[in-house]
Amino acid sequence: MFNFPEELNFLNSAKQPILKTSLDTFEKTIVLTGATSGIGYVTATELAKMHAHLILVARDPLKAAKVKAECLNLGASSVECVIADLSVVSQAKTCAQTILTLSSHIDVLIHNAGMHSTKRRLTSEGHEVVFALNHYAPLILTHLLMPALHPSSHVLLINSEGHRFNGLNMNDLTWKKRVYTGLRSYGASKTAQLLCMIEMNQRLVDTGIVINAMHPGDVKTHIGQNNGTLYRLFSKLLIQPTLKDPHQSAQAIIAIITTPSLASHRNAFYHYTTLEVCAKHARNEAKAQALYTLSCEICDIQPLSKIE
Repeated sequence: MFNFPEELNFLNSAKQPILKTSLDTFEKTIVLTGATSGIGYVTATELAKMHAHLILVARDPLKAAKVKAECLNLGASSVECVIADLSVVSQAKTCAQTILTLSSHIDVLIHNAGMHSTKRRLTSEGHEVVFALNHYAPLILTHLLMPALHPSSHVLLINSEGHRFNGLNMNDLTWKKRVYTGLRSYGASKTAQLLCMIEMNQRLVDTGIVINAMHPGDVKTHIGQNNGTLYRLFSKLLIQPTLKDPHQSAQAIIAIITTPSLASHRNAFYHYTTLEVCAKHARNEAKAQALYTLSCEICDIQPLSKIE
C-alpha cells in the first residue's frame, strides 16, 4: 500500500469515512463561537437537536437572535447569545466575562470563529485582523473561561490544513516588514493555534482539561467574503463548486466532542475525525513556549501555571 509523505497525509485523510456520534442527546453546556453561519450555524442547530445547553458567540445581533430562536425550536435545553467582535482583544475579554455570568460550568468550548483575508488589515487595537481573530481570540477565551472549565472539559480548536502554509514570524506578527499574502497570514494564525495548544496542554496536564484541534474539511462557508469583488467572483466560480456541505463538518465536530476516545486525545489534530500529524513547524515545543509567552504578553492575560 502506498504511504503518503507526512506533508501529504491530508490527501489520504480526506478519503476516510467521517465518524458519527453514537448519542441521541448531549445535554452539556457548550460555548460555540462563529455560530450564525457556515459550520458554526450547522453545528449549533445539530447540537440543539441533541438538547444541548448552548452559549453562542456572534457579531451580528439580528442573526444571533434568529439562530437562537431556531435552536430553541429544534429542542435546545437553553440558548444564550453573546455579541462580540472577537478580533478585538478588549471585546474578546468582555465576551468571556459575559459568558461567566451566564454559566459557571462549561463542558465544551468550540473555537469556530475564523477568517481569511487577501489584504493586510489592522484592528482598532493595531493587531493584524486574521491573527487576532484566529489566534488571540481562542487564547483569550480559553484563559478567561478557565474558572468555568472542569476536569472533563474539552476545548476544540477548529483549525485547518491551511496551517501548512505557515507564515509565522514572531518578529513580525502584524506583517509590517513582509509582503502580506492571504494564504500565509491564514497559515500563520492556524500554526499559532496549534503551537499554543501544545504549550497550554502541557500546563493543563494535571487538570484533566483537554485541548485538541481539527480540520473541518474544505467546506462551503462565508469565510473570505469580506474580501474584494475579484476574490468573491473567483471563489464563486472556481472554489465554491468544489467544496463540501458543512453538515459533514458539523458531524465530525459533534463526533469528536461526544466520543471519549476522540475528545480525550490531548494535542490531537483531526482531519474530520481521522487522526493526523500536523506540520513539523506546528510541533516545535520551544517555539510553542516562546509564542505562548509572547501572545499572553500581547493580549495582557495571565499565563497558565507551568508544570515543572
